[in-house]
Amino acid sequence: MPHDTSSRSSRSSCAQGDAAARPRPRRTGPFAGPLPILTAAVLWGTTGTASSLAPAGVPAAAVGAAGLALGGLLLFLTAPAGRSLLRVCDGGERRLLVLGTLAVAGYPLTFYPAVARTGVAAATVIALGGAPVLAGLLAWLTRRSRPSARWAAATAAAVLGCTVLVLGPELAGDGAPVDALGVLLAGLAGLSYAVYALVGGQLIARGHASGAVMGVMFGGAALLVLPVVLRGGGGGLLTERGAGVVLYLGVITTFLCYRLFGHGLGHTTPQVATTMTLAEPAVAAVLGVTVLGERLPAVSWCGLAVLALGIVLLALPAGSGGRGA
Repeated sequence: MPHDTSSRSSRSSCAQGDAAARPRPRRTGPFAGPLPILTAAVLWGTTGTASSLAPAGVPAAAVGAAGLALGGLLLFLTAPAGRSLLRVCDGGERRLLVLGTLAVAGYPLTFYPAVARTGVAAATVIALGGAPVLAGLLAWLTRRSRPSARWAAATAAAVLGCTVLVLGPELAGDGAPVDALGVLLAGLAGLSYAVYALVGGQLIARGHASGAVMGVMFGGAALLVLPVVLRGGGGGLLTERGAGVVLYLGVITTFLCYRLFGHGLGHTTPQVATTMTLAEPAVAAVLGVTVLGERLPAVSWCGLAVLALGIVLLALPAGSGGRGA
């Protein structure tokens, strides 16, 4: 809020008194919400490249679950308010935390097997492309709030761009048949992501610290997926290469990213947040070209441009008044 530097004596005192009496508006704009979420999405885009370095023979679900177990425990241990969160929550909020914890645990247990059955392209499109749509529909149903026209246009552009980007190689060449069970698992992964984004956003909007909310949900999910790690990880995750992959997935793409994501949820809606994270497949595609030597046809680059347009539309401030989503 700008200050009137020309005011003197009593006018200045009254102005300062009024300013002190009024609560400061919460900061909005790219640096308050979209930027942390976009940063997390960029880092999430490296998970495919990182997980490909895991030792052969280790199930994909075990690799993802190991990263969640490590990162989830770190999120809980570094959030002191998380230990008292259950005490200050009412019954409805505790049920939301349980739902969010189950959704967090469900994501790696459905997404990584979906990738193994349908391939990265189809699984990414279904899970990440469907998540913002599901988030908007769930918010509409649970809060009886109609998504804005701007969100609808940006999400449509981002989902279309994501689809064209990831499926571009198959559209331009020979495509393998899609496994029906893999499609179902990818859809469940997208639903899981949409649910815990909505739950986290709702609890943060009620005044709970983002670190505490993420710490409790991910800490609980870490315990839930631990049996998957112990059963499927074997000795592969204990090797130098396996430990390096798990450390990166746990510390960077889980702990750091969900700290950023939780902060972003405090300043923007879960619907917008899930759409912003469609930057993840774009980063994954670019890394595939520059690091893994993959090739993208022209149609995929066109999809990348449309995806970027949708993300920029959401990242820009909503209006001159500075009121974000």
